[in-house]
Amino acid sequence: MKKRSGKAAGVKPRTRVPLKRAQVVRSSPLQAVFLVGFMGAGKSSVGRALGQQLNWVFEDLDDRIERREGRSIAEIFGNSGEAAFRCAEHSALVQLLEELRGGGARIIALGGGAFVQKENASLLKAAGVPTIFLDAAVDELWQRCCLQASKTGAERPLLRSEKQFRELYQTRRKSYSQASTTLQTGGRSVDAIAAEIVERLGLKRIAIRQEQGEVE
Repeated sequence: MKKRSGKAAGVKPRTRVPLKRAQVVRSSPLQAVFLVGFMGAGKSSVGRALGQQLNWVFEDLDDRIERREGRSIAEIFGNSGEAAFRCAEHSALVQLLEELRGGGARIIALGGGAFVQKENASLLKAAGVPTIFLDAAVDELWQRCCLQASKTGAERPLLRSEKQFRELYQTRRKSYSQASTTLQTGGRSVDAIAAEIVERLGLKRIAIRQEQGEVE
C-alpha cells in the first residue's frame, strides 16, 4: 500500500516544463482576412467596406503584383504568359504573409485564380488565416461584370464569351469551396456582407492602425 502512495522508493517526481504558454504565443494566428471568389463576387467592394468597419488596412493582391512587377496584370499575361503571372502572384503572397507576421491587421482580396492554385491555398491554410469565399449565382456575377465594364470602359477578355465565363466559374467553384467560410452575396449590400463577416469571425475594430494602407 505504501508503494502506491506516490512516494515509492526510486521514483522521482515528474517535473513540468512550462513550454505550452510560449508555444501558444509563437503560433498565434495572423490578424488578417482573405477574400476569394470569382469575377464580380464583390471581393474589393466588400473588402473596403470591411476595412472601414474595422479600421483595418485593405489591399488587393493584384495591386501588389503590379507594383512589384512594374507593369499591369494585362501586360504580364500578354507579354510573359500565365505561368509567369502565377509565379509573380505566389511570390507576392509569400511577401504579404511575411509582412503580416510582423503585426498589423489587414483584409486582402485575391484575384479570381489565386486561390485555385494549390500552392497558394496550402500557403494560406498553413498560415492559419481565415479565407472567405464570396459567392453568387453565375447569372448575377455575369451581369455585375458586364455593368462594371460598361461603366469603366475596361476590357476584360473573359467577358467576350458568356459560355466561357460560366464554364470557368463552374471549374473554379470547387476550389473556392475549400475556403474556411462561404458567404452568399446575391442581392445583398456590401455593408451587410461585411457586417456578417465581422460577426461570424468575431473580428474587433482597432482604434489606431499600426501600418499605412488604403484609407476607406
